[in-house]
Amino acid sequence: MAMVPHERSLVKRLEGKPFALIGVNFDENKGVQKKTEEDNKITWRSFTDGRTGPIGKKWRIEYLPTIYVVDHKGVIRYKDVRDKEMDDAVDTLLKEMEAKK
Repeated sequence: MAMVPHERSLVKRLEGKPFALIGVNFDENKGVQKKTEEDNKITWRSFTDGRTGPIGKKWRIEYLPTIYVVDHKGVIRYKDVRDKEMDDAVDTLLKEMEAKK
């Protein structure tokens, strides 16, 4: 949850750009997840998967937060970047995508 303020600012900064932040929660109860999202002003799409759910298994999520930065082709380009490193990773991919237009 410590990363939520930074994630919120990233979502706001990139509003209108081809960017999406998606969360996967280990909460077993959707009500708990909903309350957490409301309390922490989480506005991006978030899935409840539980500790043994299909998303966590497929993406090999063993701990939270696990961060994947995925390019527009669905290729994982960065893993476990945080703060400025996350911003730089996203900005790099957006620039690459723009250059290919």
